[in-house]
Amino acid sequence: MKLTTYYNRVNIITSIVVLIATGVIYYLFIHLILTNKLDKDLAVEEEEIQQYTRTFQKLPLPASYIDQSVSYRKAPKDSVTVRDFSYTTYFNLKEKEEEPGRRLITIVELKGEHILVTITKSRVESEDLVRVILLITLGVTIILLGCLFLINRFVLNRLWQPFYNILKRMKVFEVTSSEHVGIEPTRIDEFNELTQSVNAMAERVRYDYKELKSFTDNASHEMMTPLAVINSKLDSLVQTDVFTEQQGALLEDIYQATGRLSRLHQSLLLLAKIENNLIGDIQAIDLKELIAQKARQFEELLERDGLKLEVIVCEKTINMSRYLADILLNNLFSNAVRHNIKGGKIIVELSNVKLVIGNTGKDFETKTKLFDRFSKSNESDGMGLGLAISKQVCNLYGYQIDYEQVKKMHYFSIFFDR
Repeated sequence: MKLTTYYNRVNIITSIVVLIATGVIYYLFIHLILTNKLDKDLAVEEEEIQQYTRTFQKLPLPASYIDQSVSYRKAPKDSVTVRDFSYTTYFNLKEKEEEPGRRLITIVELKGEHILVTITKSRVESEDLVRVILLITLGVTIILLGCLFLINRFVLNRLWQPFYNILKRMKVFEVTSSEHVGIEPTRIDEFNELTQSVNAMAERVRYDYKELKSFTDNASHEMMTPLAVINSKLDSLVQTDVFTEQQGALLEDIYQATGRLSRLHQSLLLLAKIENNLIGDIQAIDLKELIAQKARQFEELLERDGLKLEVIVCEKTINMSRYLADILLNNLFSNAVRHNIKGGKIIVELSNVKLVIGNTGKDFETKTKLFDRFSKSNESDGMGLGLAISKQVCNLYGYQIDYEQVKKMHYFSIFFDR
């Protein structure tokens, strides 16, 4: 979810909740004020009736008007003081219908008798006034929310545009390129500071990359020279004299160690190149043909271990470096052969969606770290870099490589679309 969307949602929801709460409180206060006004009018009418009774020693005539009515009846003997306000209904003689009303019941003393006086006033005007105020408030609230939404939608989007431009440039930034992230013109100080920080960071990354690349190139060159010297001296040493069986075993161990060191050096150098996207040569590759070539190359190894190869492929063309495609298939085929069992089988399936290479083999424990560097089983004589290189190649071209075990079969699947 984008920041502006999240901010708009929170802002609108908060505004709606606050406006509804304040609207309810506002309505209750207005209703209370108008009710108090009606009560005061009823109290004034009560005071007029009492003054009339004290002055003329008789009750005013009961009357019904458009919005008010007054009625009398004898009060019970045990009632001394009664004064009660309550909601009731009022019958409008003109409209011939019931209306909401407000009633005051009080007692007036006349010639030693207690008279129960009921004064009723219509609340229609008050209710209409409250309804009008409510509609005006609701209209203002809707207009306010609409303006708030439009401001958040357009003004804030335009306000955040420099940030998204910087983010877009950061996504296409390449450490091997000499292009700068650039300056995004804006009047917002925070975005100007962000642009300066991003450019400074890009320069530091580019400088560190150049230093690392220089170190890697120099170290690679310097390591190749002593390895070549060691191999040359070993070849000369083997040809000089006859060695005992123990000396021959020691020389063989040295040969294996130097060969392993050379392969390790080449694998680490390849990983560094892949991670830094230093291998270009992207072209259309017929994956079906490449798999057929690999099957022919591994034919002798398959016959040596008595492995059966099942190939189910269709036409599939991918765009990537042929050198890396060859390394990827070579690593997966080698892994399937190396970790297989005598008389086992290898299955290769290719579709438009994925490439699956499966092999029979023993169960092992390090399933969660298969694609980590130097991760291997105790029985493996490899360096633990083959699957790590395969993972990096897939990441480079946006592929996804997964592993799963079904009974005694181990499957490595490469999905061409994530």
